Amino acid sequence: MLRTAAITAELTGLDGRHQLYWRSRLEFSLDCFVCERLGRTTVFERGAERALCSGSRSGFKSHHTAARIAGFDTTSGRDRIAVRALLDFWWAPFTDTRDGGRSAAPTSHPWVRFHLGYHCPEAKESGTDSLQTNLVRPHRLTCKHCEGPLGVDGEAPAVRLLG
Repeated sequence: MLRTAAITAELTGLDGRHQLYWRSRLEFSLDCFVCERLGRTTVFERGAERALCSGSRSGFKSHHTAARIAGFDTTSGRDRIAVRALLDFWWAPFTDTRDGGRSAAPTSHPWVRFHLGYHCPEAKESGTDSLQTNLVRPHRLTCKHCEGPLGVDGEAPAVRLLG
């Protein structure tokens, strides 16, 4: 069955100097019907026709799965940037091959990580950072080059199953 999840995130309190932007890659936890494991980290790349499931430590290595970024849009203001990603993925019910848990769509404990890029005007260097669901909030992001503030991650990314 085809399912769609809408995932949103926001970074506020931008300093205005570092030219932040959302990168085209994100990770999202899915119950994978291919390897029949719950809560697999699945890597999505904007423009790719399929995603990459992390697989499991024992037996099933990373593999492609039927999932993709169906929509990706960003908004920005004077002191904030936001992102919304629509993820399409195929889901089928199964029982986890290792611990017997039942699958859910998207998963019983959804987790997501968005990646950011920026340019430090002081060091004239690029840098990267990320926001993810399981951080203590508020989480302050700082430049790896000049230690200046990039912004504040005040709320966990929101995950909503659309269909």
